[in-house]
Amino acid sequence: QVQLVESGGGLVQPGGSLRLSCAASGTIGSIADMGWYRQAPGKERELVITLGNDGSRNDGDSVKGRFTISRDNGKNTVYLQMNSLKPEDTAVYYCKAEIRSTGSPYFANYWGKGTLVTVSS
Repeated sequence: QVQLVESGGGLVQPGGSLRLSCAASGTIGSIADMGWYRQAPGKERELVITLGNDGSRNDGDSVKGRFTISRDNGKNTVYLQMNSLKPEDTAVYYCKAEIRSTGSPYFANYWGKGTLVTVSS
């Protein structure tokens, strides 16, 4: 079993910063891409940013220049640093990882349950 657990969400004022973490645990053989998606009320889930284990990045258009991603492969953890937050960044943020379980030759996508980020004064 593989599990992703996000943390770090909460209420922040416009212009503020917040850091999210996502830790993967369980029977992990290897991890390829790790990243973040978000879903605002009444909207579809969208890409925030992802980071491959080769250092390749894929940024969503709405967060370029404001959000950064990093990962600690030794801890199977990915981080999202969010700066210059805007009210339109309010959403549930989901962690996603491509993980090959121990003993399996295949990678599968796993999702966390999400953490709520609210940007409001």
